[in-house]
Amino acid sequence: MDHPPLYPLRFEPIYQYRLWGGRRLSNLLSAPLPGNGPIGEAWILSDRDDHPSLVADGPLKGRSIHELLKHSPEPMLGNLARHFTRFPLLLKFLDVQKGLSVQVHPSDDRTELIPVGETGKTEAWVVLDQGPDARIYAGLKPGTTAEVMREAIAGGSLADHLAGFTPEPGEGVLIRAGTVHSLRDVVVFEVQENSDVTFRLFDWNHLDPTTRQPRALQVDQAMACIDFTQGSIRPATLEAREKDSVHRENLLHCDRFGVCRVTGAKPFITGAAGTCRILVCLDGGGQLEHASIQYRFGKGEVLLLPAVVGACSCSPHGTATLLEISLPEIVNA
Repeated sequence: MDHPPLYPLRFEPIYQYRLWGGRRLSNLLSAPLPGNGPIGEAWILSDRDDHPSLVADGPLKGRSIHELLKHSPEPMLGNLARHFTRFPLLLKFLDVQKGLSVQVHPSDDRTELIPVGETGKTEAWVVLDQGPDARIYAGLKPGTTAEVMREAIAGGSLADHLAGFTPEPGEGVLIRAGTVHSLRDVVVFEVQENSDVTFRLFDWNHLDPTTRQPRALQVDQAMACIDFTQGSIRPATLEAREKDSVHRENLLHCDRFGVCRVTGAKPFITGAAGTCRILVCLDGGGQLEHASIQYRFGKGEVLLLPAVVGACSCSPHGTATLLEISLPEIVNA
């Protein structure tokens, strides 16, 4: 099959029903929400077999990100290509209305807990909106041992042992693998390792409306991968800089990904030569220029800049706010 040259790639969101979801993503994404039920997630960049992202427009319209990566690994990922057979990150918007289950993800070294083809899972959230009952639970209160936790699960008092805070829009929260966590009454952007390994400890007594039954828990697996030395998690400390009327904030950073928030009303450069980056528009809109062609984007949309595309000029329409996401850092990549 013929593959035209790569360019800034836009993908359509993949909406996901979740019993804890709501309808607030309609305020964030331009693509209409399906049906009338609770939509908890919009997967905006996914290289998963069950829900692959497809290019929305241009000569590569309809091609999956997996197909592009298989055909053009180095043009897509640059020096990282030999480390990944699929795209290493999964990006989502989440509308958590009723309460995400109290859960934990394994680290890469817990191979006995990770199915073949999966990895561990570190993730992070950028808070976009919150309701009156908003809460982020992340980490454990002092003195919470494995024995204490098992007793609390059996007695229905696990929430009493979770560290938490009331989030504010704009905050970033890093959830490393092994950290017990949950969300309630918030809308967030989520970046995570491309993994679907989650172990539930408690589900707030939710019943699935389609089955009238509670969802399964995986307490033993969760307990096996919890980092009990992990105390309270707080929002990340921002590192901000101003240059040429463009405000840049290093919002989140770890060895799995980085997230920089860029706000500007004048043209600025985004992306980097020889490196794959992802842009997510949180507010406003604009256009990117690559090879003398303009690529428009709007609120809630994602653009992937393949490594061969490199840096692009971004011209906002009014004031635009973007997240610029970098891929894993690998020594001697």
